[in-house]
Amino acid sequence: MSYRDHFVQHLRLTVLRLLEVAPSCRANDSLLRDAAEGYGLSATRDQVRTEITWLNEQGLVTTEELGSLLLATLTSRGDDVAKGRATAPGVQRPSPGG
Repeated sequence: MSYRDHFVQHLRLTVLRLLEVAPSCRANDSLLRDAAEGYGLSATRDQVRTEITWLNEQGLVTTEELGSLLLATLTSRGDDVAKGRATAPGVQRPSPGG
């Protein structure tokens, strides 16, 4: 697996985990980009939007356009993946205990 593949899978998990702790399990792409940066994942807003769209296609989040923002809401399946209770191909599995 390439570095890019590892990065993308990690970014997808990070987005799910950030949504898990966000108020109402919802956040916009700009906030998620900034929060991912705080975890050492330097991604562009476009990269975050691409992964949010991918997560939506997998049924892990739902999305809504709000002007120039993309709002993501965690689904129950996405919550299960974020917590490691379920797996999704293309999303990094959480580390045990973290």
